[in-house]
Amino acid sequence: MNTEEQILEGFLDDLEHNRLVLPTLPEVALKVRDAVEKQDASAGDIAKIISIDVALSARLLQVCNSPLYRTRTPVENIQTAIARLGNIQVRNLVSSMVMQQMFQATSDVLDKKMRSAWEHSTNVASICFVLAATAGIPKDQAMLAGLIHDIGALPIMVHAETMPELRDDPALLNKIIMKLHTIIGEKILRDWEFPKSLVDVAAQHENLNRNPETGADYVDVVIVSNLQSYIGSNHPCTKIDWSTIPAFQRLGIESEVNIIEIEENQESLQEVKTMLA
Repeated sequence: MNTEEQILEGFLDDLEHNRLVLPTLPEVALKVRDAVEKQDASAGDIAKIISIDVALSARLLQVCNSPLYRTRTPVENIQTAIARLGNIQVRNLVSSMVMQQMFQATSDVLDKKMRSAWEHSTNVASICFVLAATAGIPKDQAMLAGLIHDIGALPIMVHAETMPELRDDPALLNKIIMKLHTIIGEKILRDWEFPKSLVDVAAQHENLNRNPETGADYVDVVIVSNLQSYIGSNHPCTKIDWSTIPAFQRLGIESEVNIIEIEENQESLQEVKTMLA
């Protein structure tokens, strides 16, 4: 058995026996989600939770007043922002905004890897936000789907800090991530009690042949957004004939269209990236 096989088996065994340390959803996101799930939760109730985090409150206000959501009257307090956006949208936005907290490395070697992973996630999330309207899918949840699609890579990168054979071999680390991140990502989102539509994103976004007998969904949006994010790079996915990938047809998008370069999308793409920075 070679090193790669040993590492793969080690991760899978640790995952099966709950020894692999998985990330937890930040407390403020959990509290907001719990509050939203209560039928009688008011904007004031949710505002009290969010207001404890001054930085998060400021960012939510900024987003509410941004071109992405702005209306004629400026919003000046959190309660009004929540009432304006709606509980469900606020829940998704809060979950998205706190996600970056988990992409923190404790060594210089993996810090670059973590930063790159977060940058890729935000790029995909911004494209998801723009694409979602095409399929009539809620934009805020599509953005969250883009952010969490590779969440399974996170515990692998964290664990690699204590494994020299992974930490010092970027090619091997990438192989392990590619083979395991969908399996681990599915487990993480199930543990977080995310809806099945988002659990499926983590589990199936690498399945480019996926073609269920249902309408377009978040997995389709993430598959297309992920591919679009690689345009102009040497990523292996750019060598594939995208016209054969069902997600494009399911979303009603021509495979040769570059979403990123469409002028009317530029402002939204940049606003989402700024919001998640």
